Amino acid sequence: MASVVFKDASRIYPGTTTPAVDKLNLTVNDGEFLVLVGPSGCGKSTSLRMLAGLEEIDTGAIFIGDRDVTNVAPKDRDIAMVFQSYALYPHMTVAENMGFALKIAGVAKEERDRRVLEAAKLLDLEPYLERKPKALSGGQRQRVAMGRAIVREPQVFLMDEPLSNLDAKLRVATRTQIAALQRRLGITTVYVTHDQVEAMTMGDRVAVLKDGLLQQVDTPRNLYDNPANAFVAGFIGSPAMNLLIAPVSGGKAKLGGLDVDVPSSAGSSVIVGVRPEGFTPSSKGFDVQVEVVEELGADAFVYGKPVDSTLKFANASDEGAQVIIRWDPKNPPKSGEKVTVSAKGESVHLFNVADGKRIK
Repeated sequence: MASVVFKDASRIYPGTTTPAVDKLNLTVNDGEFLVLVGPSGCGKSTSLRMLAGLEEIDTGAIFIGDRDVTNVAPKDRDIAMVFQSYALYPHMTVAENMGFALKIAGVAKEERDRRVLEAAKLLDLEPYLERKPKALSGGQRQRVAMGRAIVREPQVFLMDEPLSNLDAKLRVATRTQIAALQRRLGITTVYVTHDQVEAMTMGDRVAVLKDGLLQQVDTPRNLYDNPANAFVAGFIGSPAMNLLIAPVSGGKAKLGGLDVDVPSSAGSSVIVGVRPEGFTPSSKGFDVQVEVVEELGADAFVYGKPVDSTLKFANASDEGAQVIIRWDPKNPPKSGEKVTVSAKGESVHLFNVADGKRIK
């Protein structure tokens, strides 16, 4: 096992001027489960492939343990990778698929069989060892791909969206299995996903990327409670945080009829962020015209537009943006109604309009 360090690591693809990954500085501690998350094209898979040796590093360096692996061939980096596609050999049994890399490496048959059996026990694959991949479900195939990585006993696991081919229910079950398995094995793991719920539920820490730049790396709880900027605030959390640009007057941001205290350095306007559960029904405050109510049994979410039409959403490109309010599921409003909500001070986040950085 070993730590992983990205030191000013950049990747610029030929024919482009903007780095796909720009001076990434990131440390993954020994035995840690770190998740790289962000929207499509943010550089998370490129970062993983740089670590694997599948992408060149234009500037900077990558270390695994104390060893600089920047120019080391992928096969010599002591890593094992699990891809989105299972990449199993259809003509081989489960046992043969799991042990194939060991066979190529010249590991004795007795040792191969021992490692395959140990991994099969960990992954509940013992009954399927003699089956071919076509006789397995998607979840079972993904576990075989995991087993193939485990038997190699690498210093680092790399996982590139391994659950995206599974249906929603199986994805939830498999992500808990992967997280539990990693904690049992204690192997340093870097996991890439675009699904922030996956990131929040699996990672010891989560690194959020946007346009090749690392935005914030922290525990899931700290990312949720103390986002470093408006992008992280809007990306982490499901449903997303409400982010509205509000005018500032007399030391207060005006969110319709709701006044929010702001620091004197805030300027003439500020981005006010409130999570759906941060709003509470009130007789006076922020008015919202209800468009849709999602009733989910234990929860209900109200989607609507601000009655004050001068208020703008922070993400100008988000044309379908709506205010989202978590509501008492036993007493939800109806579509077309107007609701009024307030927000307590500790529920409100403030961000700079110019650069999106956190003010409070």
